[in-house]
This record gives sequence, structure tokens and C-alpha cells, in this order.
Amino acid sequence: MGLSWMEFFPIVFLPFKLIVLGVGMYFAIKWHHDQDKEKKEEKVGQ
Repeated sequence: MGLSWMEFFPIVFLPFKLIVLGVGMYFAIKWHHDQDKEKKEEKVGQ
């Protein structure tokens, strides 16, 4: 007997959720890092 959809769903959804959250965290950290870099460059330019 094969897996039902309710048994199969967590196997697919959990890795997908981890990938989406990981990509989101990467871009959030990158955005904040870029913002800090811009502020530092503004201070140097003044």
C-alpha cells in the first residue's frame, strides 16, 4: 500500500519550508549588511 497524501505531505513540505526560510534569512542578512555598508560610505564621504 502506497503512502497517502497526509503521510507524504510533511516529507515534501518540511524541506521546502526550510529552503524558503533559509533563502529569506540570507537576503534579510544581506540587505542589512548592505545598508550598514552604505551608511559607513556616507560617513566617509562627508
